[in-house]
Amino acid sequence: MKKIEAIIRPHKLEEVHHALREAGFYGLTVSEIKGYGRQKGHTEIYRGSEYKIEFVPKLKVELVCPDQKLETAVSIIITNSKTGEVGDGKIFILPVEEVIRVRTEEVGESAL
Repeated sequence: MKKIEAIIRPHKLEEVHHALREAGFYGLTVSEIKGYGRQKGHTEIYRGSEYKIEFVPKLKVELVCPDQKLETAVSIIITNSKTGEVGDGKIFILPVEEVIRVRTEEVGESAL
């Protein structure tokens, strides 16, 4: 099993969420985060004053999937979150040793 952590633009969440759900990925965690990469923030003007925003608002989407569904999930996230501009985000893939559903104590992929 693999854990996918995708950092995406907030306005792309609905597209990513619906596409993942249609493909059979039901468990999803979304967190509001702030950060920067090569983008290094941006400058905005508020009431005539210019100020720099270093930490840009983003969303972190997390899901765990079986190894055989990894490429499908990654492809869906890329297709539905990509704008082609700097700041589109990143996808991190991590190994998952075990999953346990608390309610039923199911273990492994059946717990997903």
